[in-house]
Amino acid sequence: MSHYIQYQPEWIREDFIDFIAEKINPVWAWKKIKASIIKTRAFSAGFYQIQLRPNHNFKSQQFKAGQSVLLTVVIEGIRQQRSYSIVKILANGDVLIAVKQQGKVSNALTQMDFGSIVELSQSQGEFVLDDCSHSILLLASGSGITAIYALLQDALSRNIQNIDLIYFTRDDAFHLDFEQLVQQYPQFNYHPVNTSQQKQHLTLELLQRFVPDFQQRQSYACGAKAMMQSLNQIYQQFGISQQLKQEYFQVMVDETLAVQPVTFLRSQQKFEAKSNLLESAEQAGLRPTHGCRMGICNTCTCTKVSGSTKNILTGEIDHSSQTQIKLCISQAVSPVVINL
Repeated sequence: MSHYIQYQPEWIREDFIDFIAEKINPVWAWKKIKASIIKTRAFSAGFYQIQLRPNHNFKSQQFKAGQSVLLTVVIEGIRQQRSYSIVKILANGDVLIAVKQQGKVSNALTQMDFGSIVELSQSQGEFVLDDCSHSILLLASGSGITAIYALLQDALSRNIQNIDLIYFTRDDAFHLDFEQLVQQYPQFNYHPVNTSQQKQHLTLELLQRFVPDFQQRQSYACGAKAMMQSLNQIYQQFGISQQLKQEYFQVMVDETLAVQPVTFLRSQQKFEAKSNLLESAEQAGLRPTHGCRMGICNTCTCTKVSGSTKNILTGEIDHSSQTQIKLCISQAVSPVVINL
């Protein structure tokens, strides 16, 4: 007796509906978040604020200050993604992001015409203010100011009693905004450090001079490797690391570690890992699924079957088997087997 598999047609196909919808309006889509570029404002040379108008699929009410969006553009026929912190969401739902002209996606984005269409994720990330802080310290360098600016706006709206911002910058982006906020809010103290005028780095002496009671505050930091390393050393020295919440916009590997062999189990692929596991796999010609490349979006999360990996952001070593890791922020410190 023969058995036939009954064909069940898919009556509604999302890609077909999106194809038809975009012919009518380029931002229309059934589920995807499409956004048009409305306006661009230059903070400084090579640093821009871009205003995006998303379609109705973007849930602006779920946004928390400090979160980011994963933005997708098509470059030479290939979908490219990068994560950007949200500066602010306007009353009409428009999304403001800040873009430093560095890297493939950022360069493409700053050169797009008004009306160009990009794709967004929902807002994501855990770099948000805690609920019960009376005094906070914000630290930023470079384009890390974007997320910190959003946290500052949130802190001012919550009437937090003491807010200090230390900002290391070459180009004074947001500087005028901060100066105006100092005039409006007596609880806000602004400490700019222009690194093009003075070769000043974050030190304990500087921290104590600007914010003498920093040890009693909840701190939030986002910036380049040098500042983040100095800050973590200081907080570890005083035993207050639990009071520091941080986000990185630049993933830096430990270049002193030896190259390790990595096996992707299901695809039966082997390669040598020099950098983080995502970049090492790509250099070997593999294409693991990924998104933000900074440990925020969880797209590259997979199961480590065996071996030891180092979390590049925290420095923590994970020796356990059958655990979840993110390829983009994991570096092999022994031979590693991954279920991919």
